[in-house]
Amino acid sequence: MDSSMQQIIDTVRSFGGALVVLPGPGGGFPEEAWGDAFFFHAPDGTMPAHTQPYGTITTRDLPGDTASDLDPPGRWRVNIHVGRTAFGRLVREEADPDHTAADVLLPHPVYGAQGWVCVVTPGERTTAEVLRLLRAAHDAAAARHLRRSATGARGTTGAGRTGEAGPAASAGD
Repeated sequence: MDSSMQQIIDTVRSFGGALVVLPGPGGGFPEEAWGDAFFFHAPDGTMPAHTQPYGTITTRDLPGDTASDLDPPGRWRVNIHVGRTAFGRLVREEADPDHTAADVLLPHPVYGAQGWVCVVTPGERTTAEVLRLLRAAHDAAAARHLRRSATGARGTTGAGRTGEAGPAASAGD
């Protein structure tokens, strides 16, 4: 595993109530998810059944999501739900952004309209920002969890493979 990827995973694990899911063989997850990472707020340590992750790491191209060219060795992408309001402050809307560019904060190539940003192979320019955004996304997920717990409401799920960045429940937008 790339040291930058491990740094991101270790940092998210340090957030109170964080659950990092790392699918692999024998874990009941589809093979296409093996090697990826999914970040949830789950203070009980159980993967939420009705809530999308607030962040993911994707390690390969997927059907319908090939714009970042993740199949070559050493390429991977961190995806973060920042919400539509923050999204507008963070990234410029371009007609055709270069989603293959590494170490650049970009709109997610599939879920940008739902308030997701991404960085292909974060490096010196973006790792600190990625960690800051993941912390903010975790805090927002924790606040949603608290509100739902107080009202007895359940989260919702979006489409996509298990845990893949998708239209997330985003009550805080």
